Amino acid sequence: MNNSLIESIRNYIYKHDRLFEFLEAEITSFGEGYAEVAMVVKERHLNAAGVCQGGVLFTLADLAFALASNSYGTLALGIKASITYIKPARLGERIFARAEEYTKGKTLATYHIHLMKEETRERIAFFEGMVYCFDKPVLP
Repeated sequence: MNNSLIESIRNYIYKHDRLFEFLEAEITSFGEGYAEVAMVVKERHLNAAGVCQGGVLFTLADLAFALASNSYGTLALGIKASITYIKPARLGERIFARAEEYTKGKTLATYHIHLMKEETRERIAFFEGMVYCFDKPVLP
């Protein structure tokens, strides 16, 4: 694994993917074919029912998905994604999304992303995504 490339990708995505800042999310683990991103549920993340908005959970999973799928240094863009919500996340809970590569071919790759509460390790959602892998570098 090229640690220099991994760090460059991490820094590039932090700088250019503005949703990290909006969610106040952080990359907690990152390497070839996997990534973990975490955040604390804040008041602005809640829906009308008082639990974390599904779109916030989807976005957190999507950030981990993007990192994991672009971790080899070649551009990969999502072409399909779905999420299943299992349990709610509540105000003040620290949650994380862990993405792991499931399959990788020349042009297509799939990833499984589990969203969990950090303290209890309860699963709150399952996200599955597929990317198209381009033959060009992810970094400019």
